[in-house]
Amino acid sequence: MAHIPEGVVSAPVLIGAGVVAVAALCYAVRKLDYAKIPHAAVLAACFFVASLIAVPAGPSSVHLLLNGLMGLLLGWTAVPAIMVALALQAVFFGFGGPLVLGVNALNIALPALIVAGLFSGLLSKAIIQRQTRRIYLLGGLAGLIGVVGTGAMVCFTLIVSYNAYRTAANIIALTYLPLAIVEALVTATIVGFIAKVAPEMLTKVVYNAATAENSELSAAKEPQNAEVL
Repeated sequence: MAHIPEGVVSAPVLIGAGVVAVAALCYAVRKLDYAKIPHAAVLAACFFVASLIAVPAGPSSVHLLLNGLMGLLLGWTAVPAIMVALALQAVFFGFGGPLVLGVNALNIALPALIVAGLFSGLLSKAIIQRQTRRIYLLGGLAGLIGVVGTGAMVCFTLIVSYNAYRTAANIIALTYLPLAIVEALVTATIVGFIAKVAPEMLTKVVYNAATAENSELSAAKEPQNAEVL
């Protein structure tokens, strides 16, 4: 139940989440990395399709989120990508709705940003050092935290809106546990594959820094070699 339907959340929560979501979107647009736009389009499409395949689980349903993967690959660009995908789902399939777009976007995008902050640097170093097991482990943790974070925020949103939702929120929280395991395996597999075939998608900044460092070292050694000759 990553898509909270309209009429469930209280007005103060709707307004507060909407303001935060708009602020995050504006900031993300200002920091937009145009080189990541093609990646953002592909991942937004994957998120759009994956969210349509829902599996019933108790009083709710679960589906892949891929927000951990989007956080690793896109960083702040994940915010507009998630927002666009959710808006299209609301328009074409009635998932969520325009009034709860800010709430749903925040519940999915914030864990993606947390994943980016926690694991992007570690994953870059692991790829450069060719630590295969660490790459898969970090990818799995990213997927796990992305789902757990969204589940926690959905439950928090319901409880803050109305205390009567507490029991339902506890049940919904349990439905996210098996999804978190599945998402961890899926994200680990995808991250491991990308690390092999296109590592620059995950390590561009670190690679540039390493290249610059190597260039400086080479430049420093050249005069010494010339003197020896």
